[in-house]
Amino acid sequence: MKTTNFKNTKISYTDQGKGTAVVLLHGFLENQSMWKAFIPELVKKHRIITIDLLGHGETECLGYIHTMEDQADMVHHVLHELKIRKAVLIGHSMGGYVALAFAELYPDNVKGIVLQNSTSRADSDERKANRDRAIIAVKQNYSAFIRMSIANLFSEDNRERLADIIEEVKLEALKTPLQGIVAALEGMKIRKDREVILHFAPYPIQLILGKKDPVLNYDDNLEQIEGTQVQLTTFEDGHMSHFENQTELLAVLSGFLKRV
Repeated sequence: MKTTNFKNTKISYTDQGKGTAVVLLHGFLENQSMWKAFIPELVKKHRIITIDLLGHGETECLGYIHTMEDQADMVHHVLHELKIRKAVLIGHSMGGYVALAFAELYPDNVKGIVLQNSTSRADSDERKANRDRAIIAVKQNYSAFIRMSIANLFSEDNRERLADIIEEVKLEALKTPLQGIVAALEGMKIRKDREVILHFAPYPIQLILGKKDPVLNYDDNLEQIEGTQVQLTTFEDGHMSHFENQTELLAVLSGFLKRV
């Protein structure tokens, strides 16, 4: 694990392998450990960078709202420090929002994007209200909020089958400080709609969706790629494809990286 300083904030990241730079961006309540099953394979042919996003994992909090632009600026800082000019960004959920913010701010630094269980669209009014409710809930009962939130990310069919993994994910999530959770919820709530990137990006984009995703409605998510060149992969499960569909996801990511 390496560290760097961004705006007086300690950022934790890893950098291993050689070849095309690939940045792996975790989701809300996660950290770079979510990618551990994928790195041994991906690192054989690529330079793999994993980063703990602001207020998650070993990375400190920058403020009380972590906008997707803040996160993207931090990622850019890490890449600049590593002297990487162009990278493929693979983002899970909130990591996908960060990848799109990065693409908007630093288009010349992007070689390709994978949005895993993510969307280019802004929060609906209903989703914004849910984020406000989540902020109240996590302040009232931190542990109960995290345990319920994590279980609800998996499709109902998998909650028993993957009970041990879900428990592991909960334990990782419980490392996320309260300030980091609230700052991320506030940042996601005010994020911009970036669907335009899916239509006009000059680099390849892959969208990976779960048909039974309890967080992102599958049919709504399909609408954003109509009339685009975005490649779609659909799994039959929930929001956590890196656990629910691990082998298939690795094959999709490896195939995408061959093409960019």
